[in-house]
Amino acid sequence: MNLFLFRMADFLSRPPGFYFVIVALIGSTALVPFGFTNVVTYALSVVAIIITSVVLIQNYRDTAAIHAKLDEIIVSMRETRNEVVGLEHEQPEHIAAAVERLEEEADGRDRVCRETTI
Repeated sequence: MNLFLFRMADFLSRPPGFYFVIVALIGSTALVPFGFTNVVTYALSVVAIIITSVVLIQNYRDTAAIHAKLDEIIVSMRETRNEVVGLEHEQPEHIAAAVERLEEEADGRDRVCRETTI
C-alpha cells in the first residue's frame, strides 16, 4: 500500500498528474448543467482530500531525506556526538529534553568563549 501511495503522490506532484486533476475538474464541472451537482461536489471533495494527502506524503519524503542528510553530516564529523542521530524517531518529550540540553550546552560554550576573549 505504501508503494502505491508514494507512486500516486509522485505522479500527482508532477505536471502530468496536475493535468489529470485539471481534466477531472473540468469534466466534473461540465456535468453540473445536467443535474449532477452532487457528483461534482463529491468529486471536488475527493480531489481536495487527494491533494492534501499528496502534500503530506511529499512533506514526509522531503523531511526524511533532510534527516538522512543531517545524520550523514553528524556522523562524518569527528567532533560531534552521534547521540542525536535518529532523534526524530523519539517521543516528543525526549526530543524536547534533548533540544533543551543541547541549547544549554551551546549557551554554556558561548559564555566560555566570551569570557576567554575578554
